[in-house]
Amino acid sequence: MTMRRSVLFQVFLLLLLSAHTYSQSNVTITGRVTDASTGEPIPFANVSVKGSLSGTTTDFEGHYQLQVKSPADSLTVTYVGYTTRSKPIALSQVKQTIDFQLSPDVFQLQEVRIYAGENPAHAIIRKVVANQKKNNTDNLDAFQYESYNKIQIDIDNISEKFRKSRAVGKITHIVEQYDQIKGEDGQTIIPIFISESVSDVYFRNNPRKKKEIIQKTKVTGVGLTDGSLVSQVVGSTFQQYNFYSNWLNLLEKDFVSPISESWKVFYEYYLADSVYNGTNWDYQIEFEPKHKQDLAFSGTMWIEGTSFALTQMDANVDKSANLNFIEKIKIQQSYELHDDDSTWLPAKTRVLIDVAEISNQSAGMLLKFYTANRNYLLHTPQPLKFYDTTIELSEEYREHDNSYWEKNRPEVLSESEKLSYALVDSIKSLPVIHTYTEVLNIAVNGYKKLDRWNIDLGPYLYLYTNNNIEGHRIRVGFRTDPGFSRKWVLNGYGAYGTRDQRFKYGGGIDYILSRKPWTVAGASYRYDLEQLGISRELLGSNYLFEAFARFGTYRRGYLQNETNLYIRREVVKGLTQQISLRQRSFDPLFPFVYRTAPDMGMDSPLRSKFEVTELTFETRLARQELFLQNDNERISMGNGNSPAFTLRYTAGIKGFLDGDFTYHKIAFNVRQSFRTGILGRTNYDLTLGYIPSTLPYPLLYTPLGNQSIFYVGSAFNLMNYFEFISDRYATLFLEHNFQGFILNRIPAIRKLKWRMLATGKVFYGGVRDSNLSLTPQVDNAGNPIETFKSFGDVPYVEVGYGIDNIFKVGRIDAIHRLTFRDSPNVSRFGVKVSFWFNL
Repeated sequence: MTMRRSVLFQVFLLLLLSAHTYSQSNVTITGRVTDASTGEPIPFANVSVKGSLSGTTTDFEGHYQLQVKSPADSLTVTYVGYTTRSKPIALSQVKQTIDFQLSPDVFQLQEVRIYAGENPAHAIIRKVVANQKKNNTDNLDAFQYESYNKIQIDIDNISEKFRKSRAVGKITHIVEQYDQIKGEDGQTIIPIFISESVSDVYFRNNPRKKKEIIQKTKVTGVGLTDGSLVSQVVGSTFQQYNFYSNWLNLLEKDFVSPISESWKVFYEYYLADSVYNGTNWDYQIEFEPKHKQDLAFSGTMWIEGTSFALTQMDANVDKSANLNFIEKIKIQQSYELHDDDSTWLPAKTRVLIDVAEISNQSAGMLLKFYTANRNYLLHTPQPLKFYDTTIELSEEYREHDNSYWEKNRPEVLSESEKLSYALVDSIKSLPVIHTYTEVLNIAVNGYKKLDRWNIDLGPYLYLYTNNNIEGHRIRVGFRTDPGFSRKWVLNGYGAYGTRDQRFKYGGGIDYILSRKPWTVAGASYRYDLEQLGISRELLGSNYLFEAFARFGTYRRGYLQNETNLYIRREVVKGLTQQISLRQRSFDPLFPFVYRTAPDMGMDSPLRSKFEVTELTFETRLARQELFLQNDNERISMGNGNSPAFTLRYTAGIKGFLDGDFTYHKIAFNVRQSFRTGILGRTNYDLTLGYIPSTLPYPLLYTPLGNQSIFYVGSAFNLMNYFEFISDRYATLFLEHNFQGFILNRIPAIRKLKWRMLATGKVFYGGVRDSNLSLTPQVDNAGNPIETFKSFGDVPYVEVGYGIDNIFKVGRIDAIHRLTFRDSPNVSRFGVKVSFWFNL
């Protein structure tokens, strides 16, 4: 019995020891933390063992790995802006995977109590701002790197009504297939666009130049192809987010950085954590806007305590901000220390833009951007000429296979991402999707594509007008597409008026001599009805106003034959030169004559028609202007905050191609849009001109008036058409948009997300007596001649104020005319409206 008890005791002891040994064994847990609503990874999230000090944080891709010693029953994941989530640990499995999907929650700083002295976070932020220039990579003399970029656009927040719509109903089986791989809390999304690109990016500081060479692109999307324009847009150039700048331009809006020089005006801060790194302290700081409607971020940043450089950034914008149709913006960025041990460089960036559904019967949209940079090389600038083209596509940018992308992707595609490629290909092949895409293309571009003949019909904006001279006017036009030719571009139109029973017509041909540098030559001819004071030179690219100006009454209409030859070349980056030769006729449809021999005074012969031949030299300098090449045309993406200068000289040539006059005209223009600190954004447009020649008044300068109910930015909105004329002039247009800075601070109004603006417009000029004397009071038959108003010493001035973003699409301007208020048939005060899609 004693021996039996001894054996039992030994067995019991062995079991106890083995149990104790097992209880102390390590369990390895790996997993990924993602956003339940978007499927995007959540970097920097805290993963901890419940009731223990053990824990870790997720990497930039949302992955984590943790060694857990039992006893431990569950893991907990926490992150600012998300609900906390816990899951049990299976102690019987030595290796296991536990994934988390966190639901977004309202971000709010912890309660901060400062008993004495300054908020400790403020002292750190002050040092970050003080070291801003040193840590900003844009202040390096030069650098270059390789960049991988991925963009995905999805339809999300799919309602039952939207599922049952015609387009979505056709792809129900695809949606159900996608549902099978969604996580436990993930919402259904339909991918409609995916792109990947690999680029080499080069930068130098003095002078400031940047260039991107896109080596490879892979694009698949509904209604889009892997064309040159799309391939340029999906590169690195448009995925730059520099928090060291005071302002970040995102969605054409200016967001104030949490480490800007104005940090104390816009933000509240909280020191969430500090960790000793062996030599100094690193800091985790949470921040949020003082006013929720401001274009500012909330989130968390990590600061290296020696250089006070950013090492991680998680910045968010929610739907409270003064934005339309945007539910959320999230920017996550990680930095890596360069080999020189002194420079923190952007390594990975992830941006998510959640576009809200417009109605209950529609769906939302997710825009996801990912950038990974590597192989930085510092202090090696390239020659200046190397930077002449800002964005360049390699000759073989579309030639690649799967092995190339497997090698160059920083992360392997997830199963959902692989399926997304297949889904996009399936969706875009559906006939109903093709129909919707074609309708959208017509709405955006104004043309209907006829692929069979390689032409586009339109623009539909000019299809019908009605005025007192032509009656009902019908116009049909066309242009060729790149399928017709990669060198030649043809266009033409024909129009007919039912009242005047005249055919009007025009056509043009352009030839692309070179794409690098961009060089184009062309010729055009048109015979059409025009109106004094509303020339295409004044309107520029305001096609909507040009179309509406053809409605109503033509006070001073005339018929014109015009032939134009030109050649335009970008000499160096930002400097464009154009030379043009134009011959045109003037055949008035209103009472008009001029004296052909002004020296004879009242005895001078009178004439109503004339022809001119003129040679024009134009130089334009816009050093920061970015162009994209879209097949056979170039598209300007703006000039940033830099000014653009234009100098134009025109010489009239008498006797050449029946020209009736010799004359000279010179004009200089400068325009700029720039940020004015916390007060908003200012735009100005200044033009100076001089015509030292004696000419009939239709050849002098006429400022653009506006007698419509719509506000026109390039016009004097309370000036009548052809109210003034000048042979020397200066115009200044000013507009300042406070972008919610004032109205965001008024409790009863800020929820409306209105934006206040102010405008001012000045025109000053004069007409010499020699030009005044060319126009008699009556014609040969004794009929009175319409004349014009000349200036004295007082300029024309109008000022205005207005509200933008009314019902998200409207703008109302109240305008006061300050001078020439007693002139006949003028408005001293007016209210103008305008509409456009506005974020």
